Amino acid sequence: MRMEEDFLGKVELPEGFPFGIHTYRAIHNFAFSKDRIRPDLFLALIQVKRAAALANSKAGLLEPEKAGFMLAACEEIEARITDFIPELHPFQGGAGTSTNMAANELIANLALKKMGKAFGDYKTISPLDHVNLSQSTNDTYPTAVKIAILRGLRGLRDSVELFLNALQEKEKEYAHILKIGRTELQDAMPLALGQEFSAWAEAVSRFRWRLSKAAEWMREINLTGTAVGTGINADRQYAGLVIELLREIVKEPIALARNLVDATQNLDPIVEVSGLIKTGAVSIKKISNDLRLLASGPKCGLGEITLPRMQAGSSIMPGKTNPVMLEAAEQICIHIMGGDAMISIAAAESNLQLPQFLPFIAHTMLSNLEMLTNLLNLLKSTISQLKPNLKRIEHNINSSAAVATLLSPALGYQTASQLVKEAEETGRAVIDLVLEKKLISPDNLQRFLSPEVMASPGLPLLNEEEPS
Repeated sequence: MRMEEDFLGKVELPEGFPFGIHTYRAIHNFAFSKDRIRPDLFLALIQVKRAAALANSKAGLLEPEKAGFMLAACEEIEARITDFIPELHPFQGGAGTSTNMAANELIANLALKKMGKAFGDYKTISPLDHVNLSQSTNDTYPTAVKIAILRGLRGLRDSVELFLNALQEKEKEYAHILKIGRTELQDAMPLALGQEFSAWAEAVSRFRWRLSKAAEWMREINLTGTAVGTGINADRQYAGLVIELLREIVKEPIALARNLVDATQNLDPIVEVSGLIKTGAVSIKKISNDLRLLASGPKCGLGEITLPRMQAGSSIMPGKTNPVMLEAAEQICIHIMGGDAMISIAAAESNLQLPQFLPFIAHTMLSNLEMLTNLLNLLKSTISQLKPNLKRIEHNINSSAAVATLLSPALGYQTASQLVKEAEETGRAVIDLVLEKKLISPDNLQRFLSPEVMASPGLPLLNEEEPS
């Protein structure tokens, strides 16, 4: 065991505990569940610390030898990030101070170990005086949050691209398949199955465009603003170096915010990006729900598409399968929608010069990004493997009153209405009645029922030889 002390008192720590007294207190103070801070956020924070150590060394504020051991410690943590995640709950008081101190203490102790010193020998390398030099939680932690979000946005955009490609392939493949459209869950006018996919693809395409804009909001950071954005205790030479060094380390086009006081206290850029992610989740949920409806049955529902069979769907009904991927997709999207609302509330609760609930906001935002990214990577397989049920599609469109609506301009509204009424009373298809009454020749009716006519704009006309 080893003894560490702060202004609150002394605490005995295990000798091999690579963190320090602040992390120890936080682990016990915030023991709400087994949830932990995210590796992507902690990795970004370690990289911020590496840039700060380099900048302090170049500015002559940190001895080169100490800086070298600290940089080596940072590189070791980055290489094995999952091995070094502290047991800190993501919802913590202090606006991220506990996570920042965990990074400071971990870097200091690993650097000491590399020097052949014992953990806790802070007179040699101090978590505060050396690792946290020229910094504050209030500029390092928000900077790490934005870097992690930028990376999450890039991953999400890649998955959106693949998902969009899967939809567009189906749009082309099914352009010739005519089906019944539905409004308010009731039969409407026909459209091509490919057109149905095209509408989904357009919504996802807009989401892809929004993501490209979202990254712009995350590139402005407040590093060097320290506690409230004034830059107190941040050496000017350090401030001139650290942004450029961090940009090289994280390989992101980050830039210093124009107003550091604003960037330290206001989270509206993150709120906006969260809203864009929520908007994408709304579209994905709608698509998933549509596909579930079209695949319903399969015998006693719409049954117009067949989904890949993923797993057994019942413990009592043999052979039953369920649209499990789409059901999971909708749950994730609902979670993201709720997360966006929580992010908005937490950001609005920021007081004066600091958003004290940033740990909650960061964890929720990054989790939403991760879940939606992984969802789309898996969901594209469902899109690629689904198949149309051509017999059911043909039966549904032939049984609907859509043909009567299509023929109404040519036959007259009254005649078309009578056809619909008779079809409902007899249970026969409108098409059969049209042919039986010789209102349209079979060849001309077939032309009317093609996707080129039924699913296209304009007014279809009868040939001159047809009866009127």
